[in-house]
Amino acid sequence: MEITAEDLPGLLENDNSVKLAGVDVDGMLRGKLVSKKKFLSIAETGFGFCSVIFGWDMHDMTYYKELKVSNKENGYRDIIAVPDLNSFRRIPWENNVPFFLVSFFDPDTMEPVPACPRGLLKTQLEKFATKGYGAMAGAEYEFYQFKTPRAPSSDRAPSAAAYLKDNTTQSLPSLTEGMFGYSLTRPVHNQDYYYDIFNTCQAFRCDLEGWHTESGPGVYEAALEFGEIRQMADRASLFKYVVKSVATRHGITPCFMAKPRQGLPGNSGHMHVSLVDKDGNNLLYRGERDPDPPYADVAHLSDMGRHFLAGILEGLPDVMPLVAPTINSYKRLVENFWAPVTVSWGLEHRAASIRLIAPPTAKPGATRFEIRVPGADANPYYVLAAVLALGWRGVEKKLEIPCPPLGKGEDVGGSTDMGARLARSLREANDRFMREGSIAREVFGDDFVDHYGGTRDHEIRLWDEAVTDWEMKRYIETV
Repeated sequence: MEITAEDLPGLLENDNSVKLAGVDVDGMLRGKLVSKKKFLSIAETGFGFCSVIFGWDMHDMTYYKELKVSNKENGYRDIIAVPDLNSFRRIPWENNVPFFLVSFFDPDTMEPVPACPRGLLKTQLEKFATKGYGAMAGAEYEFYQFKTPRAPSSDRAPSAAAYLKDNTTQSLPSLTEGMFGYSLTRPVHNQDYYYDIFNTCQAFRCDLEGWHTESGPGVYEAALEFGEIRQMADRASLFKYVVKSVATRHGITPCFMAKPRQGLPGNSGHMHVSLVDKDGNNLLYRGERDPDPPYADVAHLSDMGRHFLAGILEGLPDVMPLVAPTINSYKRLVENFWAPVTVSWGLEHRAASIRLIAPPTAKPGATRFEIRVPGADANPYYVLAAVLALGWRGVEKKLEIPCPPLGKGEDVGGSTDMGARLARSLREANDRFMREGSIAREVFGDDFVDHYGGTRDHEIRLWDEAVTDWEMKRYIETV
């Protein structure tokens, strides 16, 4: 049921405060607590929110190169944050305080701020809505979990970040040791935490379909409940909020880095996407099997589905900073670690960048694409916006699938004989993303690409200036 401003006094009758939060370019929630009186006064019109959240990085350092949205010249002015009333939920670990997500708008035009993740996804989805189409999505997240040792004089564990100021990363103990995916016994070791996550997600309207250990020390995987794509992006973002908040109470630090530990599998953030008509019918399913398909893998995939797939494959190399946004992302995207490294696809092929899930192995209504390139570090709004933007470009241009499906015997990661090698670093990815005439500029526009690309240039510069433990260990005595 749609929530309106008229519903709010009754909905918040017994409350005296409301928590509000928006999403920045790194997928981090940024927000504050306001009084109920304040919230009711701005619920429809929105309120001023400092634009600096789009002018600094994940550690609140202003970008080296000032960007258009927020800068000294415009005084880091306010932008307008408008609550999404239908995002309402209560935070169970904070005395059920009411919570709403906001989207950010330019105060002069009231158009979405180019970098606003929720706005970007909404803009891409509107292209489909003009034709009466919609999109559904699901998300899967893997993440490591670490226990931080308590200080002798304290009964509380510090955060992992605090612990690492005085200790090495390798000394940070995993929640459990060893490789034991789909284990029924390992969660028993920390069962209060394990069930707390599952139950809290349900209470916070962030329901999980599946929840299990994954292969890796202290690694869990969560499959979020499939749903409408904008709601899915919200729940994917809020899932991390739940996990980090609940974990704190148990002395655990969850880690959504793409590659936390050398020599071990990374953390994926796979996204499942399908298209539907106004009646909810799957638009990717063909109906009757094509007797003469270009590839056997797409015999049950509709013409629209084939064009959509072609658009993703053609544009994927140009949007890599959106699906692999950090320096660390590219440590996961290496050969032979169950992560795709090429432009590739295939029916039920887990080594490919795009896994087609369709009959005969799936029900017709479950026909969908699994986008396997993103890591758990990616911003879900940007990932889903990229999938929609590239797919729609393929549909509009009636693009043909540019490469054959990955062979079942192909090595994990894919073959460069079949498809182009994806970027090996954030620098390589961002140069392609920002270049003149890139597909990213075509589908998202210059304002977004210049802003987001500028934030990635900032990340690259920080990495270039960093002196790592590896360098010290290798060169301290030998050069």
